[in-house]
Amino acid sequence: MKTVRVVVVGAGVVGLSTAVCIAETLPFCSVTLVADRFSPDTTSDGAAGILYAAQFPDIPLERQRRWVKDSFDHLLAIAQSQQSPEAGVMLSSGWQIFKEVPANQTPFWSDLVIGFRVMTDGELKRFPHHRFGQAFTTIKCECSSYLPWLEKRFRRAGGRVEQRKVNSLQELSTSFDLIVNCSGLGSETLVGDSQVYPVRGQVLKVEAPWLQHFIRDGDGKTYIYPGIHSVTIGGTRQEGNWKLQVDRGDSESILERCSKLEPSLCKAKILSEWVGLRPSRRNPRVEKEVVQLQGRRVPVVHNYGHGGWGVTLAWGTAMDSLGLVRQCLQETPLQAKL
Repeated sequence: MKTVRVVVVGAGVVGLSTAVCIAETLPFCSVTLVADRFSPDTTSDGAAGILYAAQFPDIPLERQRRWVKDSFDHLLAIAQSQQSPEAGVMLSSGWQIFKEVPANQTPFWSDLVIGFRVMTDGELKRFPHHRFGQAFTTIKCECSSYLPWLEKRFRRAGGRVEQRKVNSLQELSTSFDLIVNCSGLGSETLVGDSQVYPVRGQVLKVEAPWLQHFIRDGDGKTYIYPGIHSVTIGGTRQEGNWKLQVDRGDSESILERCSKLEPSLCKAKILSEWVGLRPSRRNPRVEKEVVQLQGRRVPVVHNYGHGGWGVTLAWGTAMDSLGLVRQCLQETPLQAKL
């Protein structure tokens, strides 16, 4: 059977997950991962990495549920294995709280996490400005550990890694039979997608080992996520802001907001400050197309635009992308039979 040359562009959590899925599942594919930035220099590296989902407006809910479930099940298996410390994947319990009672008190993902329930009045007493809350156990995935672990897994499956910037799909068309685009914000220039835009996020890592439970404000801007080595507190959601420098005012606002929810944070030592640009879109783009490149019809699978939900959706959309790769190979003369 002829070897199919596949390239995956982008080495964040979405790109690496997709590359691993293809390399491990399709042994007749030679998979190369190409990116200008690898861990620890990706946007994914600074992410809080908590599995929590938003609902996208134009994607069937069942498909979104499948993305979340596949990701949760994949990471839960790692969290419950001996690989957990090296992969940086752990179970995390805590609360999501709301200043007003939300219209939808039971989100679509409530049965996909563990032990989802409405908080009691007694539990809410510690948050006097909030009227409603949800308690559940989910997963925290620390990408600074998880991405190198995934890359090792990819290399074990025969994958190859190349660090360089890809400016156009044309550059890849002569060396590869199929392109998988996981370039995030880079898709604006790489494939001319004007619908992808940055949402600037700033977080602080603090030393507060006494904190064991996450607290997330329902506004999505204020959160406290204890991890293995530190606690991530945040944050910001600034649409269209490309600024990568740490903003002192944002750091002060984050500390003030989080300390109101968890007063002991005023005793925490600040370890680092970080800024990342989430690759956002009205809906993530997970689809296939055929592109004319230098006189050849080249199948392209897109998997990008996850915004702040990259860790939550990465394995699920990677599995979806694997299915799209299979479809592309069945529809082209590259493979007679799969």
